[in-house]
Amino acid sequence: MKRVMGIRYGHDASVALIIDGQIVANVAEERFTRIKNDGSFPINAIEYCFKEAGIEARELDAVVFPSKGYIPEPFFAFFDVSEEVIPARKRGTVPVLPLYFKPWKLSKNCKVLTVEHHRAHAASAFFTSGISHAERSLVVTMDGRGDNVSVAIWRGQNNRLEALRQWDGSASLGWFYANATEALGWRHGSDEWKTMGLAPYGRPQPGKLKGYHPEFKNGELEKKRDYGTAARWPDHGVNHYHMADSIPLSRIAEELGREDYSAEVQRVAEEQAENLILPWLERENTRHFCAAGGFFLNVKFNQKLWYTGRLDTQWTYPDPGDSGLALGAALSVYYEAHPNEKPEKLQHMYYGPQYGSAEIESLLQERKLDYEKPENVSIAAAGYLAQNRIIAWYQGRMEAGPRALGNRSILMSPLRAENKDIINACVKYREAFRPFAPAMLYEKLDDYLINGREEPYMITSFEVKPERQSRIPAVVHVDGTSRPQTVRRDVNPRYYDLIRAFGELTNDAVILNTSFNVKGEPIICHPREAIRCFFDTGLDVLVLGDFILKKPGL
Repeated sequence: MKRVMGIRYGHDASVALIIDGQIVANVAEERFTRIKNDGSFPINAIEYCFKEAGIEARELDAVVFPSKGYIPEPFFAFFDVSEEVIPARKRGTVPVLPLYFKPWKLSKNCKVLTVEHHRAHAASAFFTSGISHAERSLVVTMDGRGDNVSVAIWRGQNNRLEALRQWDGSASLGWFYANATEALGWRHGSDEWKTMGLAPYGRPQPGKLKGYHPEFKNGELEKKRDYGTAARWPDHGVNHYHMADSIPLSRIAEELGREDYSAEVQRVAEEQAENLILPWLERENTRHFCAAGGFFLNVKFNQKLWYTGRLDTQWTYPDPGDSGLALGAALSVYYEAHPNEKPEKLQHMYYGPQYGSAEIESLLQERKLDYEKPENVSIAAAGYLAQNRIIAWYQGRMEAGPRALGNRSILMSPLRAENKDIINACVKYREAFRPFAPAMLYEKLDDYLINGREEPYMITSFEVKPERQSRIPAVVHVDGTSRPQTVRRDVNPRYYDLIRAFGELTNDAVILNTSFNVKGEPIICHPREAIRCFFDTGLDVLVLGDFILKKPGL
């Protein structure tokens, strides 16, 4: 089994393709449709993966869905599946496509498989961690709920994931955090990071949320939480959820104030997750930890776990939410078929579409736009950053996952505190309290971070050294922490050279980095979307591959 495609259908629909153990392509459907968290059947992402790999559907050895025993009905419309693979009687009601869509034809030898939701999460973390084959790892997966599981504990060793314990939705810290987020008027299952971002502005109020969350003790679920049945409003294949707890929680938020309430939500989540995870590290006698599932997008908890000093390795898969399930399902099936093949550590997340220099220049000429082609775009862009200009930076293959990692980014100098407010107000159009991340040279991380480590994916926050906080105030949160991206030249040379050039001009090899989009929209994918966003926002400069566009007056 050499060619395995994972398909996530539902919230954050996505597709990943593995060939001979290597990730060839990985992208969410939202990148093409421009619908945030798009949950429709990911036909654009599928088409991209075939095109990027240069193969046809009939060359696949397996198609895998990250859902226990469930093959979605649209699959049988968009793929031509032999009766020898899946008999018609097992296919349910299959949608009928118009003539202009020709289904992808699978070989009769292609397997159509399913992998349980949390096993796919676990595989996404374990098989990308690079932890030694023989070392034992604790793998933890936590989310709202998937396949009736909200929390699962795994032992990872010798290319094998062994399930140790799992709990249903009554153990869900993900649902607790989501309900608390809905109580603030934000979207369940999408806006939890707003609550996390607001939390440092307040003071925790212990005991005020007791009874609204599960309780863990010594690694076991001590007190369940019956969340009841969620009301759902479907929108583009994505569910808007409402759960009953959000109503009394909204009254508590009003009583405490939004900041103190958010601080207590974060405190509860951290406390209960530690009560679960730390005892299991001791039971498994390991200092290696892998994680996935939407809960682990909580960078503050990831920091708290690291700062316990109980870990030598902390690896959270950089796309831990549901869009990461496609890759996890594919990895699970691949390594089950190749148990003696050693997985490699994930080196980057640049698995999305790219557009060549000739294609970009043709686009600019067709739109009759003025542009420049400097000898070195990294040095040119660093000069604009040193002038405190806001730059959109569009390069190479786009990132998989929720973070912009230097190929689809908005950049600005971190040296002025007001720059955070400027970008929030003039470009991102979002709440003023929301922080921005620093991108720094890997070699310089010890200059800025307390108890830092390499963190290429912005998945963990760290304390910033007090003497450096005043140097880079636009990327230091109110609690003195930052969520950094450490950049290596061998991974992204053009981006690295930009940061280095900025450091040579300012004595701080750090820049402010946020995703190239506006609030509520997916990250920019195509060059034409980059041009549209450039002219529709307060951006000053657009670096589009080899070319630079500037607003009038610059």
